[in-house]
Amino acid sequence: MSTPRRAEHRQSKKLSLISLLTGLVTLVVLLTSSILLVGSYESQKKSLTETTLHLNYSNADRISKTMDSLFRSMRGSLEYSADKLSDVDAMTSNQVDDYLDLMRNSSNFFNSITVVEANGLIRNVAPARVGMAGRRITSKASLEALALQKPYISSPYMTSNTKRLIVFMSQPIFSSSDKYLGILSGTLYLQENNILSDIFGNSNVDDSGSYYYIVDSNGRLLYHPDKQLLGEDVSSNKVVQKLMKGESGEQQVRNTSGVEMLAGYSSVPTNGWGIVVVSPISLIHHQLMGHIRTILWYSLFPFIILLIGVMLVAYRLARPFVHLANLVSKMGKEKIVMPEAKPHWSQEADLLTKAVLLAVLNIQKQTDQLTQVAVTDVLTGLMNRRSLENTMSQWMASGLPFSLIMLDVDKFKFVNDTYGHLIGDEVLKHVAEVIVTSLRPDDVCYRYGGEEFVILLNRPEEAFNVAERVRRALEQSRAPIPTRVTVSLGIAHYPLHASEREELIEKADQALYLAKSRGRNRTIVSEG
Repeated sequence: MSTPRRAEHRQSKKLSLISLLTGLVTLVVLLTSSILLVGSYESQKKSLTETTLHLNYSNADRISKTMDSLFRSMRGSLEYSADKLSDVDAMTSNQVDDYLDLMRNSSNFFNSITVVEANGLIRNVAPARVGMAGRRITSKASLEALALQKPYISSPYMTSNTKRLIVFMSQPIFSSSDKYLGILSGTLYLQENNILSDIFGNSNVDDSGSYYYIVDSNGRLLYHPDKQLLGEDVSSNKVVQKLMKGESGEQQVRNTSGVEMLAGYSSVPTNGWGIVVVSPISLIHHQLMGHIRTILWYSLFPFIILLIGVMLVAYRLARPFVHLANLVSKMGKEKIVMPEAKPHWSQEADLLTKAVLLAVLNIQKQTDQLTQVAVTDVLTGLMNRRSLENTMSQWMASGLPFSLIMLDVDKFKFVNDTYGHLIGDEVLKHVAEVIVTSLRPDDVCYRYGGEEFVILLNRPEEAFNVAERVRRALEQSRAPIPTRVTVSLGIAHYPLHASEREELIEKADQALYLAKSRGRNRTIVSEG
């Protein structure tokens, strides 16, 4: 081989400046981006997982407190009525029937109510169509309650004749001379319409895939979005096992179908049942992949420009890296404050480092935007529940007295069922707009979840007037549906009614529940 050819061969093995600079820049950007992406992924994964777990536990705890309060009310109703029936022997059968019908229709607590004599004979039953009057009790639960002579609540069980899944509650009846006369019992048909199914029977899957279910003290499903699973034994689930021990908390768990879930769970002291709110972990993965795709998309353009700049620099040896830095600095990022970088022994390398830092700032900007989205409700544009909790914590930490107004759109399920969920969303946006226009600039409104909204005011003395102004404004507004849109409101004051965040929310929620029970479209202040 001739000398010129050998020299040409050696020259072809050497890297060109374009290839060298392009490879180095690509390597630096890929390594830096990989580190940032991994760090961002892990950070966001931990944050989203913890937030979802805390939110699910908070929801489970709120539902369990609602159920506990409901069962206490049922127990109070039976206790009051048993006292009224202390002279049942002196009452005619029609009088007792009328009283039982009144009791059943006024509260909607029970599907059927029965008066059983001490010898086990069913004296009266409402409704009369049950047809058990004059027979003797035979179920294990009723016999146990009759023998116990104390307040009693059974575990859910299947009746032998009607094959209904029921819960049996009873209260002993004593005469004025403390003679044991029998029991007053109420029966709940878990798979039929009653107050339990009205409140807890609609554990539908939301848009994110989250839902809740209810188990009894033996680990059997009582309420679940999949109706075919009702009555199934899920005691092998680790969360259900903890609920059976009366524990509450949050954890990642694999359900009986093998799906990884983020679960928050809370037990109900009154009846030993448990509430579980779950979100599929795939939801977290979906959000994280969206986050990564966003970062990669916004990083792609600067990366392409960077490579083009490197190739141009290779052709203009007089300004190899200065041109690259100028190109990167003209990417419309003048408002970003560049982090201070340690000086490098090479001016060219120093300029390249600054250019890469600009790409880092771009990624940080996208992360900040995602954080802002995380505290904003997409539908209404209001701040969301996470922002509410942060604000309440800050106000409580500063010792600032304030009021919390919780409002709920009346009969919103009827709106969704009648006009569809799209119109339901329009109603929610309408409600949010009316609330905001009815408030002062320093009052803050949040979407708490579903059709519930929360208003924070740092002027407790004006809370009732503000709530009434919002209520009247909505009542008189022109809604997206032909019927009137009204709301019920509950008010709680800090620190008058509660010193803790969850307790304050619970007080306002109880006042709201009272407003609902008194006919809706009204404002109730917590009684402390």
